[in-house]
Amino acid sequence: MDYSKTLNLPKTDFPMKANLSQREPAILKWWEDNDLYRKSLEVNDQKPLFILHDGPPYANGDIHLGHALNKILKDIIVKFKSMRGYKAPYVPGWDTHGLPIESQAIKKLGVNRYETDPVEFRRMCRDFALKYVDIQKDEFKRLGIRGDWDNPYLTLKPEFEAKQIEVFGEMAKKGYIYKGLKPVYWCTDCETALAEAEIEYADHATESLYVKFPVVDDKGLFDGVDNAYLVIWTTTAWTLPANMAVCLNPDIEYGLVRFDNGEVYVLAVALIDSVAADAGLGHYDILKRFKGKQLEGIKAKHPFFDRFSPVILGEYVTLEQGTGCVHIAPGHGQEDFEVGRKYGLEVLNPVDDKGYMTQKAGKFAGMFYEDAGRAIIEELNANKMLLAVKTVQHSYPHCWRCKNPVIFRATEQWFASIDGFRQQALDAVASVKWTPAWGQERMSGMIRERYDWCISRQRLWGVPIPIFYCKDCGEAIINDETVAAVSDLFRQKGSDAWFAMDEADILPEGFVCPHCGGRSFTKEKDIMDVWFDSGSSHAAVLETRDDLHWPANMYLEGYDQFRGWFQSSLLTSVATRGRAPYDEVLTHGMVVDGEGRKMSKSLGNGVDPQDVVQEYGADILRLWVTSADYKNDMRISKSILKQLSEVYRKIRNTARFLMGNLYDFNPDTDAMPYDELKEIDRWALMRLHQLIQEVTEAYDNYEYHVVHHAIYGFCVVDMSNFYLDVLKDRLYTYRADSKERRSAQTVLYAILDAMVRMLAPVLSFTAEEIWRYMPHSAGNDTRSVHLASWPVADGSYIDSALMEKWDKLIEVRDEVLKALETARSQKLIGQSLEAGVDIYAGGQWYDFLKSEESHLSEIFITSQAAVKNGSAPEEAVSAETIDGLRIHVHKASGQKCERCWVYSDTIGSDPEHPTICERCSDNV
Repeated sequence: MDYSKTLNLPKTDFPMKANLSQREPAILKWWEDNDLYRKSLEVNDQKPLFILHDGPPYANGDIHLGHALNKILKDIIVKFKSMRGYKAPYVPGWDTHGLPIESQAIKKLGVNRYETDPVEFRRMCRDFALKYVDIQKDEFKRLGIRGDWDNPYLTLKPEFEAKQIEVFGEMAKKGYIYKGLKPVYWCTDCETALAEAEIEYADHATESLYVKFPVVDDKGLFDGVDNAYLVIWTTTAWTLPANMAVCLNPDIEYGLVRFDNGEVYVLAVALIDSVAADAGLGHYDILKRFKGKQLEGIKAKHPFFDRFSPVILGEYVTLEQGTGCVHIAPGHGQEDFEVGRKYGLEVLNPVDDKGYMTQKAGKFAGMFYEDAGRAIIEELNANKMLLAVKTVQHSYPHCWRCKNPVIFRATEQWFASIDGFRQQALDAVASVKWTPAWGQERMSGMIRERYDWCISRQRLWGVPIPIFYCKDCGEAIINDETVAAVSDLFRQKGSDAWFAMDEADILPEGFVCPHCGGRSFTKEKDIMDVWFDSGSSHAAVLETRDDLHWPANMYLEGYDQFRGWFQSSLLTSVATRGRAPYDEVLTHGMVVDGEGRKMSKSLGNGVDPQDVVQEYGADILRLWVTSADYKNDMRISKSILKQLSEVYRKIRNTARFLMGNLYDFNPDTDAMPYDELKEIDRWALMRLHQLIQEVTEAYDNYEYHVVHHAIYGFCVVDMSNFYLDVLKDRLYTYRADSKERRSAQTVLYAILDAMVRMLAPVLSFTAEEIWRYMPHSAGNDTRSVHLASWPVADGSYIDSALMEKWDKLIEVRDEVLKALETARSQKLIGQSLEAGVDIYAGGQWYDFLKSEESHLSEIFITSQAAVKNGSAPEEAVSAETIDGLRIHVHKASGQKCERCWVYSDTIGSDPEHPTICERCSDNV
């Protein structure tokens, strides 16, 4: 192929400098113009499929380094699998609904969602999302990511929404969907319920307080003590208006404790001292001891409302902090709700959607909940029900979008019942291969402990919950008939139709309520949790496209997706299909700065991937992805990028050297048989095939840092520092078609041909460029390196005796190089060819080196080398790693050959060439 015009590169010489930021766009254009993605599928047509299903990023801004890390890892896997003989389509996707998009659209467009027509508002959100789909698409393509960019999946597409409705309908049909009054995470700023996956934890300063509940009925247990109080501890004073009980652990020991202030408190015995310290209380006496279960049914008075708070029991009460007596507000906590349901307590929620206290909060009505908390503390202090208060910093849930603290608030929401298929989900987790292996226990623990999934959101931009309500009997309606009607409608017109059309126009003609026969209906106003959108992608994408299959071979995302996409996909899949939607899950860490700190605007330590690409090129960013074990957090900084640029330069320069010495080599006519190769060349070929083994195994195991270090080490240690250094004399001074030079070229070609393929998944642009300039055998697919097959290690080249022999020769060479450096520092010699080396050895080392004496000068790159027995001169140096070996460096004898620069006694032996040595004369 000749694409030098497209790439604007010379046809003959591989460029000395990379200039990646300038050269990569031309290569990218060539890939697009020649539809490389489609050709990569055609090459492996009828081969086994490998499906890596793309987790969709939110289309709400430019990509960041986390996106780059994720997409490059996926690209490496897909390209490797393709070269290994799999048909590996890659369909990128985007999450285009939900709060992330809606929030950014409101912010950047200045829209008031309450004053805008719902259909018009949704159009604005759609346009905003599609704008960023196009922006991110270009940014991902610039990173060298190969995929079906012309046909990505978008969660806003009608066909996706239709399939999502079917998934919801299947779950409802199995009884997994229900509406209930339960406490959920609630963001007062975004005015919506949130799922666990939408919660982030951050430090938050709040008031921690000990509150007294006067005991009014002790069931005769306190022997006439009339000033006893249950003492609770809380960090959410604003929830006290919703208090309905005080909970004790049935098996913990509690004390009736009199303090110097004359008051008597009921406390867990194990926590008396800590409470006394926090409250500044002095000496105390334990009047009586009880097990928590003995105190069940005791009544206390609410500290500022005229109602009772009975003592109830719950095993979740612990001794980790507080008093052992827990304030119970069923409307503001999941555990409170569960224990309250057991005792039939009222689920009181005196906080509205925006976080303001309602009339049910009494005198605190109209206050924002945080302000109400401060007012409640003042009220408690005034009526002497406040034992102690202090400010504490603790980890507190925050909204993932607005970053504000969230509250627990009981509201009517739609839920997916995890209990309905929890064990099946746990079995599915066990059937998946998790990398790292700890992923299995992490996911199992989350599934085992999670509450039901709150799937409704009080927003506009998303897929509506397809529920109808009968106006006559009030019953919620979802069945096969309604699901089919909504799914078909969305497939034809998209989910905007839910907001634009009347109920009668959506439902089938003549539809009646299955409960009462009514004919008038209303629609559910809530939309689905955006995680339900992306969690349905396995069905909406893998099952609907001819080039894919269900389940996926792999999901690959950051470890934050255990709470997110990994889990939502698993739940919808197990609930509707009975198994996990993936066979394997691979997890990567987060991106942090060079000091291991999370990147943030406030720290000013962020790194924009577009800036990296502009300054260094995408291949440097791709190399960064493989530079460390991505299963841990990945560090990046300008210093790290500069170091990687040096790594890249050495790999590129190795390729340049290889190609520079293959300009006249035709692998089909000039390659030599293995048994005719010089021994050092057979050694290099062996090292190559050992590298192929190591690198292939590392790719198979997704250990890309092993790939990185193995190839870099091979280029620097085996090639640059030894083999290529030794080879220069043979390549530059022997006849062009001599056996010695062809032997070297045969191996150089094998190394380059294998190495460029092994580099292709990582250094995709550079490998393509190398492929353009290097010679090819007739069997190569010369169109692109990305259409070539993977190199296969040949075990017959692995010779343990040969390896052992050359390990010893290289060990001696390393010692000689140290001695030469010492002689150079002493001004005895300049270049190594000015030296002669005498090696003094005994025993087996003498016999071994004497047998190799004829080519030691070639290995050492000196003019002469001799192996001697007996005493070495006083100025000889001792080897550091080989006992008894001494090295004497001296000035080489003879004159310098002006052609090969070797000092020789044969200069002038050929009258026609009086200034060159005998060997050069033969080669001229």
